[in-house]
Amino acid sequence: MITINGKEQPFTKTTLQELLVERNLAIEICAVEVNSILIPYKDRDNHNLRDGDTVEIVSLVGGG
Repeated sequence: MITINGKEQPFTKTTLQELLVERNLAIEICAVEVNSILIPYKDRDNHNLRDGDTVEIVSLVGGG
């Protein structure tokens, strides 16, 4: 289990990038933290998720 934006859920993807692809966020501009550590865009393919991780995904939303 991992926690994504405050909701605990099972995960089937190994890397952070795979998780973002699964959620249709891979090409979106977003900031991602794992366990309160910001993961740079270039490192998402190499960052493996582990049981118990806390992931926070923040994307930009336009509007006024």
